[in-house]
Amino acid sequence: MSIPFHQKLGLTVTFATSLFIGLANSNLSAQSKTKQWENSVPPQQQNPLDSSQKKTLLVQQTSSQNLEKQNTRPSEQKSAATSTYYQVIDELKKYKFSVHGNQVFTSGKLPTTKVNFNQSDLLTVLVNTRKYYQNYASEDQNVLRTGVLATQGVTVEDILKTLDFMISVLQEDIANNRATRLQDSNFINTNFRVIKWSAYHSPNSSKKQLRITKYAVFTHSASHKKTSKYNIPLYSLKDNSTSEKFYTKYTKQDVLSGIYEQGGKEYGKVEPLAYLTREGFEEALMEGTILLNFTDGSKALFNVDRSNEMPYLRGVTATSQKRYWYFRQVDDIKGYGYKIDAKISIKPGVTFAGDVLNIGLGRVIVLEYPKGGRKQLQLGVLADTGGAFLPNLHQLDFLAGIFQGRQDFGQYTRQLPEYATAYILVKK
Repeated sequence: MSIPFHQKLGLTVTFATSLFIGLANSNLSAQSKTKQWENSVPPQQQNPLDSSQKKTLLVQQTSSQNLEKQNTRPSEQKSAATSTYYQVIDELKKYKFSVHGNQVFTSGKLPTTKVNFNQSDLLTVLVNTRKYYQNYASEDQNVLRTGVLATQGVTVEDILKTLDFMISVLQEDIANNRATRLQDSNFINTNFRVIKWSAYHSPNSSKKQLRITKYAVFTHSASHKKTSKYNIPLYSLKDNSTSEKFYTKYTKQDVLSGIYEQGGKEYGKVEPLAYLTREGFEEALMEGTILLNFTDGSKALFNVDRSNEMPYLRGVTATSQKRYWYFRQVDDIKGYGYKIDAKISIKPGVTFAGDVLNIGLGRVIVLEYPKGGRKQLQLGVLADTGGAFLPNLHQLDFLAGIFQGRQDFGQYTRQLPEYATAYILVKK
């Protein structure tokens, strides 16, 4: 949870007043902008949070700040003007460590070079992420966390304004059949706060660039029926299973021992979706999404639905992990979402997986790295997550694409950086 910006006395009044004054000032500022092409703001196409969601946002942030203030060590309690410590939490929302905002973020500026991304794919991910806030923020209040960006005065409203602005710019530029202004680093520097993100792994770590790992959707062969070759089941929970939660008692090894198969003690409680090789099965668990080519000629895309709620163990081999995921068939590659039917449809090349609880959903990120002796800029949206990112302030996972296997994947990702300078964009 973020360290509060204000003292407990008068917190709610101060926050509410600042929120609405800030919105009013931003409206006045927008009206006074010149109509020069490079600074023009297209009309907003997305609906903002409604009044009930704004109330939820205010209550959530206020209660989070109160809770964090109670848990903050006295040495970390600063005045309202210098409240710059943040308490990092894990996936169970338990406190892990505190970090000073300046150890993670500083003011930055993009170099003068083209910002790379596919326009239509970026628009899709921006729109789907914005719709997630609109449709599910009241059910999934994790996305209402300001996270460590609170140390820079960034609010959830700022993030929504950023998404709305970028959507509008892209829609207008695509409609006019022109290269989008969002690929112009000068336009970015003029219209956005560019916040440089320095990797934070530990107080003694000197590495400031983020580690950039890559993930993908892999294509594997599979069977609708169990065979000698395809003998590892991919299971789906039945609708009533989520309330019983019997599945949280069993490790991956328990599942593979046959507890759900005929004669097993939990037979009939889950449904087999497909049967894979062990390699394909572990690939599915690792990547979260898998495209299956069935022996009968049919194809289908599957995505993780719910886990057994056992944590991912760093340093433990994939086959020895106790975490197990249950899957559902989907029509798109899916990213973040509190339930399978709510997951964000994402696109390769413009999507990052990262620490949604501490960095935040929908943060627009630009990577800077050298290639062929020239600086490259790659833009994407934090719209996915995973067990390796809770917590994690030093790494992003780049969705590279759909591949036939590890060899094709490796050839493609060799073009991409292992480490990069990262910036988060926030609409001014």
